Amino acid sequence: MNKLSMMVWILMVLAFAKAYPQQSPPEQTSFSLQEAINYGLENNYQAINAQRDIAKALKQKWETTATGLPQINGEVGYNYNIEVPLSPVPAQFFDPNAQPGEFAAVPFAPKQSANLTATLTQLIFDGSYIVALEASKTFLDFSKNADNKTKLEVRKGIINAYGGVLLTEENVAILSSNLSTIEENLRETTKIFENGLAEEEDVEQLKITRSQLANQLNSAQRQVAISRDMLKLALGIPLETTITLTDDLETLAKENMDMAMTQPELELEKNVDYQIAYNLTEQRRLEYKLERSKSLPSLGAFVNYGINSFGEDFVFLDANNAWFDQSTAGLSLTVPIFSSFGRKAAQDRTKIAWDQAETDLEQQVQQINLDYQRVSSNYQLAIDNYQTSKDNLALAERIENKNSIKFKEGLATSFDLRQAQLQLYSTQSEYLNSMYQVIAEKANLETVLNTPDFINIQD
Repeated sequence: MNKLSMMVWILMVLAFAKAYPQQSPPEQTSFSLQEAINYGLENNYQAINAQRDIAKALKQKWETTATGLPQINGEVGYNYNIEVPLSPVPAQFFDPNAQPGEFAAVPFAPKQSANLTATLTQLIFDGSYIVALEASKTFLDFSKNADNKTKLEVRKGIINAYGGVLLTEENVAILSSNLSTIEENLRETTKIFENGLAEEEDVEQLKITRSQLANQLNSAQRQVAISRDMLKLALGIPLETTITLTDDLETLAKENMDMAMTQPELELEKNVDYQIAYNLTEQRRLEYKLERSKSLPSLGAFVNYGINSFGEDFVFLDANNAWFDQSTAGLSLTVPIFSSFGRKAAQDRTKIAWDQAETDLEQQVQQINLDYQRVSSNYQLAIDNYQTSKDNLALAERIENKNSIKFKEGLATSFDLRQAQLQLYSTQSEYLNSMYQVIAEKANLETVLNTPDFINIQD
């Protein structure tokens, strides 16, 4: 391979490497729940784009502001008359013997001309500009509130995903323990049956239970991988990355029990859905105000300065060529007079839209109050279910243990033992779900209350 081919090959490799960059692994792969929330708020895909929406709104606000500030435009012009236009003038100007009514064609334009002009314009008054400035601020507020809502939803999603991983892992651990216990019981019962001291039905009942537990364990193990991928997606981490969770389900459930959260009154103005609905109402109001402002006159001013030159030949780049100054200043007043009632129709349309937005806002208020009652009740219920499930689990374990002893001593049938085992497995599942529900319902309640107010935190 010669040097030229080698250089081309290297450039191609670099080009493809730039076109298809490799995503570097995240610096952090071990997370507590709070660390996962903090990481996800910075790296979640939706959170990133919500921040970009705010940046866009800031740019749009300045874009609107700039339209009322001085504007300078430059213009360069060049004309070449392929056929110089002729103008008719009375022939008597050039020939005293010419008859009245006779005309001569005279060129009054140069063959070539060039001009350079700079124009400064300034808006003095325009009602729609004033409304647009107010609307750009409202749009910025809307973008910030939308970002806040996105972060609340991202936070809730991370909490649910994190709890989901812990739930599936705890479920795998319990199913594995139950399966080991059943297999030990099956071995002992099989030996007893082979010695003629137990019925074949006892062995068959245990085999049924073992098969069901094995299937549940296989399904739960698959769910662990899926739940971990869901958490990675919520965090904005590549799915092939291995992560470690440092919190456990029971500790998180206890930390998230706060009965005081169901007591305070709902502060409606802090709810992000109310804030967004109010922003939309303000936007409709400003749209109506904008249409009304279009009936007002607008006033602008301008001043320009330029130079021009002309001649039969292209001599505009010559140092000795003559250029002539020109400058103009003026005002421009535009007064709307009659639009065939088009402006009136636009005003009526935007007023109707404003009325609709106010109705939507009232509906949103009622919906938020209903949501608060619902999630507050669900959170209270989740805490009660946790306490009940915990007590029931202790009872179910004792019942299963007693029936297991009775079965080994021949005082209980295999059916009795199976019923006690199924009750225990059901109670274990309810207990795990009760812990997860405490965490999830707490997140729902915090979302409605806007407890982690990200806008105020940023400000």
